[in-house]
Amino acid sequence: MKKLFQIPGFSRLSILGLAFTAVLFTACSKNDDLPDTPTEAAGLMVYNLAPDKPAVGFTLSGNQLGNSPLGYTNYSGIYLNIYPGNRELRSFDFNNGSTIARTTDTYLDSNYYSAFLLGAAGQYRHVVVKDDYSQVTPVAGKAWVRYINAVADTVSRPNVTVAGTTEGAIFGSVSDFKQVTAGSVDAAIASGAFTANRTLTLEENKIYTILFVGQPGATDPALAVQVKFVGNGTATN
Repeated sequence: MKKLFQIPGFSRLSILGLAFTAVLFTACSKNDDLPDTPTEAAGLMVYNLAPDKPAVGFTLSGNQLGNSPLGYTNYSGIYLNIYPGNRELRSFDFNNGSTIARTTDTYLDSNYYSAFLLGAAGQYRHVVVKDDYSQVTPVAGKAWVRYINAVADTVSRPNVTVAGTTEGAIFGSVSDFKQVTAGSVDAAIASGAFTANRTLTLEENKIYTILFVGQPGATDPALAVQVKFVGNGTATN
């Protein structure tokens, strides 16, 4: 497998501005799903993007992923080692143990995946995607980005703009990674019901996921529609 991530370590990070951790798939993590050195493994990164769920836990086939809850707009910070195969992912309210959502997906050996918890007001779901890094290579002056539309609005089809390219993005859609010029990159989401924009500062050869999150009409600024981003790693040869 292509080496993508240079800095090992486990960190549960809030998704804030420039804060991110580059990650290493083979790094040891606190994950009951696997021993430290499995013969076969996939990597799974989990995100809590449900604005009315302040403390979320995840299990995979009954084994808890990580030891602490993820607050809203928190993510696992690294790819957690998991056994490949057909596995049930469950998200639950860390405060009372009640199930939020369940999905069953197939995870392949030596592949990376992201699982996002989306929704609000009793309507939740997981979006699980394979993180395809096959075309991600280091290029001078370039960064790599993708986005997810996690705005809790299942009716409208907002327009998403990243680095000057605009396209429609239904709720839950995740784009492929694409190359952009490093430095200042504008990102925006807009519909008849809401709009949010931000200028991101992206570093050369870093890999990012842009998160369009929030709940239209929310009066709490922390829950309003906004643009955040996280780092998935560093492209290397």
